[in-house]
Amino acid sequence: MSPDTTSCNLASLDVYVPTPENPWNVTRIHHLYRRVGFGASKAQVLDALAQNNPEALVDSLVDEALALAPTVPPIWSTWNRDDFEAAEDANEANDTRYYKLQGKLQMTTDMLQNNLRDRLTLFWSNHFVTEDDTYRSPAYQAQYYNLLQLHAIGNFRDFVYDIGICNAMLEYLNGDENVRDRPNENYARELYELFTLGVDNGYTEEDIRETAKALTGYVDTNDIPWGDILFNANQFSNDTKTIFGQSGNWGYDDVINILFQERTNQIATFICAKLYTYFVSTTCNEDIVAQMAQTFIANNFELAPVLRQVFKSQHFFDMEAIGSIIKSPLDLTLCFYNELGFSLPADFDTIDFLRDASRTLGQDVLNPIDVEGWQGDEDWISPDYLIGRWEVARFFITRAWAENQPQFRDFVVGLPIGTAADGVLDVSLSGADVDIAVRALINYFFPRGIEDQILFDEISGVFRDIFPPTYYEPDATDPNIWRLSYNEVADQFVALLDFIIDIPEFQLK
Repeated sequence: MSPDTTSCNLASLDVYVPTPENPWNVTRIHHLYRRVGFGASKAQVLDALAQNNPEALVDSLVDEALALAPTVPPIWSTWNRDDFEAAEDANEANDTRYYKLQGKLQMTTDMLQNNLRDRLTLFWSNHFVTEDDTYRSPAYQAQYYNLLQLHAIGNFRDFVYDIGICNAMLEYLNGDENVRDRPNENYARELYELFTLGVDNGYTEEDIRETAKALTGYVDTNDIPWGDILFNANQFSNDTKTIFGQSGNWGYDDVINILFQERTNQIATFICAKLYTYFVSTTCNEDIVAQMAQTFIANNFELAPVLRQVFKSQHFFDMEAIGSIIKSPLDLTLCFYNELGFSLPADFDTIDFLRDASRTLGQDVLNPIDVEGWQGDEDWISPDYLIGRWEVARFFITRAWAENQPQFRDFVVGLPIGTAADGVLDVSLSGADVDIAVRALINYFFPRGIEDQILFDEISGVFRDIFPPTYYEPDATDPNIWRLSYNEVADQFVALLDFIIDIPEFQLK
């Protein structure tokens, strides 16, 4: 069920400009929105087709992310344990699990509504990993989430600085236990191995030991638990430390300064490789990553210029990049919801469903599986998970059908066929032209469409099945001929959806 990784994307980072050979079409629009955000509605696809300017669209998505303020933190983001216990006494239902669930629901809402900023927030939550099952405070969770949003598309160096002394990270990686007489190496190791340099890349065990000493002093000395973990000079090691060949009585600020001064290239390459494998392809192109790294360095570790360069490029829009990544559970659920845009029953809690479905399929937001995070790709589609993915999609379709059957036909009418020049599916479509509608639907939901004629014929057969074969004969004047205006098109579309969600290519983006 893995995407094809045998071919190589040789396209450059030059700006992609549509041509007749490489047109701006439904396929490329969905590719952009599925990677940069969580899917596009039919209206967004139609608008992007009409504008026919991928470079401007990328700029608007990046600018939107830069301008978007973090979600306002909940009132309980500053509470300590006494505050939470008082609230629980007042309302027994509101224990710490309740507040952490609210944080997960807020993140799901933000991802559903926003594009790049919250796609990046998810990415960084799987890079600067904490597990909210491990640390106890819901306030720490809220503070950590706010920090991810604040720095999601900002300066990476500032991000590294702030994340290391946030309460959630200090507790998760034992920074709050790192004292002068007993240095704890946990955060120092992950700072290099997972967060900035990569495994065994540019640091030694001695660098880790010395860095751990420089990071001492952030100790939880609050009389009331779950308060801010602050620096305590009495617990700081005043020994001389040697880090990356530089010696001095280094502290936290010095560690970050030395790291970015002495390991500039390694940091840029490591982070750009992670961005590449997340946004472009799981098969890394080292030449492209090297160019991204130079952009990163030239812009003082600002993320936006790198992302603009990649998302505008011929390399990103090359067909070898499209459909090369397996959808995560959040890709599957949120993109499917956004791309259909269906109304659901009033008593159906959409956000809770999307959050819980993704958790059931292996992606519990703000709670990755371990400090190395979700590895993704084929890990998402074990036999148990694959069956669950089919069931989640079917459950969503069933609820939408129960709420409003005509919306299924309305979705098909006006669906873009391919490019702006190709037009949209018109109600006058009839008879033998049914395959035009089927092809448009396949191209909408499959990253590369379906090239296999046998498989296409199977899908077309499912769509056609409700009417006798004579309805598809090429005589548009016959009153007994299939027409897109028929109400039964809703039944045809729901049958097609039920069929295609089992096809392996549906799991790719």
